[in-house]
Amino acid sequence: MKIFYASRMGKVETLAKNISSDICKIENGTEFSNEPFLLLTYTDGNGVVPQSVLDFLNNNASNLKAVVASGSMARHADTFCFAGDIIAKNYKVPCILKVDGSGTEEDVNFIKKYLAENN
Repeated sequence: MKIFYASRMGKVETLAKNISSDICKIENGTEFSNEPFLLLTYTDGNGVVPQSVLDFLNNNASNLKAVVASGSMARHADTFCFAGDIIAKNYKVPCILKVDGSGTEEDVNFIKKYLAENN
């Protein structure tokens, strides 16, 4: 399964690179996927899905299989990883994990296991 990711400060990009080399960055939302993918995204502001991710999903939602959300527990504990919850609800896919920043080794291993079981 392909991994598409959006990263503003580099944390989600680090997570994506730790998971796989088969990754595609969402730069502006015009990217296209013709195969199933896992979405990794940051949460903007106080629990908002980044606009580039919304634009990307408008054109690619049919291939979205699951989402992983990143956030900052220290800065936004009350809206931690809300982007994942919003995407999961709106596109009827699971939010398989919420990570703080670029995640931990356990987070990376969890995602790798998910991908192995769902490819």
